[in-house]
Amino acid sequence: MARLKTRWNLKGRDRSINDIASAIAFNLWRIAAEGLLRLENEGFETISQSQRLDVIAEFISFMIHIADRMVYGKMSDEQRREFIIALASHLTITMQGNRVDANGAGQYSDAFTDLLNLRMNDYSECSYSEQEGPGFSLKRIFGQNVRDKMGAKDNKWIPDYIIDAEAPIAVGALKGVLEGMLSLEPQNNRKSPVPEGGVWGDG
Repeated sequence: MARLKTRWNLKGRDRSINDIASAIAFNLWRIAAEGLLRLENEGFETISQSQRLDVIAEFISFMIHIADRMVYGKMSDEQRREFIIALASHLTITMQGNRVDANGAGQYSDAFTDLLNLRMNDYSECSYSEQEGPGFSLKRIFGQNVRDKMGAKDNKWIPDYIIDAEAPIAVGALKGVLEGMLSLEPQNNRKSPVPEGGVWGDG
């Protein structure tokens, strides 16, 4: 895996939530791109750059949701909302640029935001714990979503591969990035129930 930025170069400097989200978004894109590369190296086919971006979009949707779970109860509700919206916004800009490179001029941001909102609601129905991370059903849905975006060759094995290999790698890498760039101490010993489904891109 390419080296991720998990520490700030200049300590003690005040950084806005938007600054932090921008740096974390950069790392999430790299994690997603490397997940796609491992899938291709395992022999699962993609046939175009546009399809590769479809797969990256599924990785990103999964990781933004997991980031939301990880910071829940460790940020105030207002900070958490600002952080997740900023994270999604930075990744939407990156996706828009990559879609233009792959497909030509066009408006691709709305479709990506719609996907994030859809996945937010789908994944919010699944279990997650700080100790074990995402439950089986959450990883299974992630695997099925990736399978649906990949080519036909051997794609019935993709969900199992995602559950066993890629989901743990993505979650572990994401956790390292968040712990390095955010202070994730629970606020007032507040428990972390399932975050409610919500809408991104509205702020």
